[in-house]
Amino acid sequence: MDRLLNNYYETASIILFGIGFATLMLHSNLIKKIIGLNIMDTSIMLFFIAKGYIYGKVAPIIENEFKGVSAYINPIPTALMLTGIVVAVSMTAFALALTIKMYEKYGTIELNEILEKGDE
Repeated sequence: MDRLLNNYYETASIILFGIGFATLMLHSNLIKKIIGLNIMDTSIMLFFIAKGYIYGKVAPIIENEFKGVSAYINPIPTALMLTGIVVAVSMTAFALALTIKMYEKYGTIELNEILEKGDE
C-alpha cells in the first residue's frame, strides 16, 4: 500500500484510464465515447510524463554551466507526449466531424439507433 501512495501520479493515471475505458465501453452516445477516449489519452500522457521525471534532476536547459549528463532528465518522453497531444487533438477533431456527419445522416448520435437504421 505504501508503494501505491508514493506513486500517486501512476495510480491516478491507471484510475483515469479505467474511467475512460469504462466510458468508452458502457455508453452508446458517440460524444461520450469520444470523451472516454480523450480521458484514456490523457491518462497515458500523465503516466509517461510521470515516468520520465526523476526527482532531483532538472530539465536539460543549460544555463551558465553544464552540470553533467547525470544532472538532467531525459527529454524524450516529454517530446513524445507533445507529439501525442497533437495526435489526440487531431483525432478528436476528426471523430467529432464524423459524429456531425452521422447525425446529419441518421438524426441521432446514439450508436444503437444508428446500427438499427443502418440495417434498413
